[in-house]
This record gives sequence, C-alpha cells and structure tokens, in this order.
Amino acid sequence: MKSTEYDFAPSASLDALERRAARLHKLREFFHARNFLEVETPLLAKEIIPELHIEPIRTDDGSFLQASPELHMKRLLAAGAKAIFQVTRSFRAGERGQLHNPEFAIVEWYRAGDDMSKGVDLLNELTQTLLGTPHAARTTYAEAFQRTLGICPHRATIAELSAISKSTNVDVPANFDRTDRDEWLNLLLTTRIEPQLGRDRPEIIYHYPASQASLAKITTNEAGQEVAERFELYYHGIELANGFHELSDAIEQRRRFEAVNTARAADNRPALPLPESLLAALAHGLPDCTGVALGFDRLAMLAIGANTIDDVVAFPQLRH
Repeated sequence: MKSTEYDFAPSASLDALERRAARLHKLREFFHARNFLEVETPLLAKEIIPELHIEPIRTDDGSFLQASPELHMKRLLAAGAKAIFQVTRSFRAGERGQLHNPEFAIVEWYRAGDDMSKGVDLLNELTQTLLGTPHAARTTYAEAFQRTLGICPHRATIAELSAISKSTNVDVPANFDRTDRDEWLNLLLTTRIEPQLGRDRPEIIYHYPASQASLAKITTNEAGQEVAERFELYYHGIELANGFHELSDAIEQRRRFEAVNTARAADNRPALPLPESLLAALAHGLPDCTGVALGFDRLAMLAIGANTIDDVVAFPQLRH
C-alpha cells in the first residue's frame, strides 16, 4: 500500500496548536509565579486509584496507564512537597466523543495549607488568566438543583428523583440502576443541570453530597447536612476541573476504596487492586491541602472556540 493512501495530517490546525501552546506557556507562568514546583510522575504503574465511573487501561503485564497523576503526587506531598503541579497525559478506556479521548492532557496541582475556599480561589484565578473571564460564580450543588429542577438533592427520595426525570423527559439508560440514589442525581446533573452551568461566566459548583465525596473531606453545610468538600468548574456547560479538600485519613480512604470495588463487582466489573503506596502515604501523614485536576484539552477548546476535542489535539484516537 502506498503511503499516499494514509491520512497523515493532524486533526487540529497548526494555528489551533499554536494557540493551545500559548495557553500552556501561560499556565506554567501562572504556577511558577506562585512558587509551585513542576513535577513528573509515572504514566504506567502497578497501582491505580479505584474509581466507580472510570475504567482504566491495563497492559499485558498487569500494569495500569494512569487515569490521573494523583496517586504519585500525593506521595510527594507526604514526603514533604509543599506546592506542586504537573502537565501530563492521562488514560481512560472507552471514553471517546466530542469532549473525550482515551488519552488526554491533564493539569493537576496541590498546595499544602489550602482549604476548599483557597482551592476555589486559585482555580478561579487560573481560569481568569487562561480564558480572560470574569470571576467565577460560586454555587452549591443544592442551589444548582433547586435553580433548575426545584428540588433539594440532599433530601429528595429516589421516587422523587425518578418522577423529576420522567417529567423532564430524561432518557434513562437500559442498564441504569434505579435503586441507586446517587445514580439518579448524576443522571439529572449531566442531562438537565450541567448544560445550564457557566453560561455567561465560569461557575464553580461545590458541596456535593457526602456519598459522592470520593477522595474529599466531609463537612456540614448551613442546613446541617453532611456534604463533601468537593468542587467542580463549568464553563458554557462543559466540566473543566474537579477539586477536593483532600481526605488525609488512611482508614477512611481504605473504606471508600473498598466500597468502590464492591460497587464495581455489583456492576459486573473487576475489582481493582488497592493503591497501598498511597494508603501508606496517608498513614505517614498527608498535609492539609486542596488538589485540582483540570482537563487541558477542554480548556483549549473553550479558549479558541473549537467544537470538538479533535480540533485542539493533533492526533486523537483513530489518527495515531
């Protein structure tokens, strides 16, 4: 077969790649100006953080392509690092679409001494720097549900969430677990609430249900409800970043990982080995800190007005 029969060209234009690179340069300047240390951690490792809604890519020798650099960056924090950031690649199986590619660029950072409020402030500053936006709106998870659907997500029953889904014409997937309250909340969030978020300016949603804490600490909101110190950034209906006031309790984190594996088994998916090196780091002592992971490909899309991730990535899947 002649080489001319192959489509060798990148999917993104050179102009788009230049504009993407300019944002990346500005991002590094932002963190260096705040005395963050740029670090590098493994893309391939024997351990991975178990997550319910993320399927990792496993190699023939049993190693994992990392879905996030979090595991190793927290080990650096436990070893004494104070403020660190990383620009790297992450990998997630089966994620392909307008906003997804199995291999994608991620920016992740942590700073010791930051609570959730300071973490939100830093994310807001970065967004303004890279996208030239006004201050981000700050909205609780409960306020977002109340504003769009008129319900309290912390109190609504499964029956009420199901009724709202039906009345707002949400398509419920065939394999959907109708007995899982968090799945109903996630379905309503992605289909009815997310498209409304950050329409005029970036919007940071915070205080997710405690049952969705993942690796975040738990606190109590003004209504006396337990909520997660977790926050997410949206702009023009697109999720850009996910942040946590990081959980530092090794025993509680182990319990949560085990709960994830139980849920994966119930969904007929394999359990994942617990990241014992991370749990050892937490047991040794993780400083109080907030961490954020930002999808750089999506940010680049918004920065240049692109419609798909393929417009800002040189060689997405199927063009390798």
